[in-house]
Amino acid sequence: MKRRHSFAFAALVTACLALVGCKEDAADNTQASAAPQQSFNWKMVTAWPKNYPGLGTSAERVAERINSMTDGRITIKVYAGGELVPPLEIFDAVSRGTAQMGHGAAYYWKGKTDTAQFFTSVPFGLSAIEMNAWLHKGDGLKLWEEAYAPFGVKPFAIGNSGMQMGGWFNKEINSLDDIKGLKIRMPGLGGEVLDRLGATTVNLPGSEVFTALQTNAIDASDWVNPYNDLAFGLHKAAKYYYYPGWQEPQAVLELIINQEAWNSLPADLQAIVTEAIRAGNADMLDDYTWNNARALAELKDADVQLRRFPNEVLNAMQVESAKVLEDLASKSDLNRRIWDSMQAFQKQITLMHEISEKELYNWRD
Repeated sequence: MKRRHSFAFAALVTACLALVGCKEDAADNTQASAAPQQSFNWKMVTAWPKNYPGLGTSAERVAERINSMTDGRITIKVYAGGELVPPLEIFDAVSRGTAQMGHGAAYYWKGKTDTAQFFTSVPFGLSAIEMNAWLHKGDGLKLWEEAYAPFGVKPFAIGNSGMQMGGWFNKEINSLDDIKGLKIRMPGLGGEVLDRLGATTVNLPGSEVFTALQTNAIDASDWVNPYNDLAFGLHKAAKYYYYPGWQEPQAVLELIINQEAWNSLPADLQAIVTEAIRAGNADMLDDYTWNNARALAELKDADVQLRRFPNEVLNAMQVESAKVLEDLASKSDLNRRIWDSMQAFQKQITLMHEISEKELYNWRD
């Protein structure tokens, strides 16, 4: 009997000690969960007018999405182009840490690194869905990160406008002679192609395009496509609307983050921000696909004169584009690796699209 009582007493003591331990663990966990979580107040500078359709609104939506998904642990104040820094200086602002985030287009920074031009659009190159696949499933994003690493900037694809238009012209383009002497706003690699064909290209922020066309400071300008062109009223400043958008078969919009700011985020917030940006990337392409169709119908109702570039002109643009891209690839090992990777994927995916999308479009009407 005494032995049984001793065993029972020992068991009771052990149980009590275990219970005390559980209470202490629970108290520790309660204290840990009650500890305040670090919050981050960031600035996002953009290259766009405030709430500009598709571009400015995308910046606002991704900021709202990040705030909501992090339950307020990250709040982002969005600045339109010129509010905090000029539109074409946001790369420097993010690199310096003046702002933690920037929303723009990579080819605006070719003065910082010519490699950046590959990551907006390549003349006669990948489509929007193809570019997204190359960036996120192929080598694209890793190569993009490598290009921006020396500047302390981390890039993400935040959206795509889809295929663009060839631009607004105040004179008809009937031959290559009409390109010579043309003063046109066109950034990126497309602008270099036109320079080689005898045009004079300038790089203007979108907010200045209407006035430049209307006052004949320039003869022509690309901008984006019907959705954005209608919003700027470019059909009131130029007579002819040309297609196809050979210079930008798609256009990646980028969200850049200061690398030190990114590194300061805990792993869970980095994961949330990454997924919020991926959602924003899909959202923008949906936005443009839907609204381009509606805007084009409205422009046609306004008697806009749609024109297709002559084959002679397109052929010359294609030939010169190949030379421009080869010259750019030859400037560095990184450029060569990017261009080789992009070309290899384009060759592969074209085989698929020849018997899928292309056949569908040919027969759908």
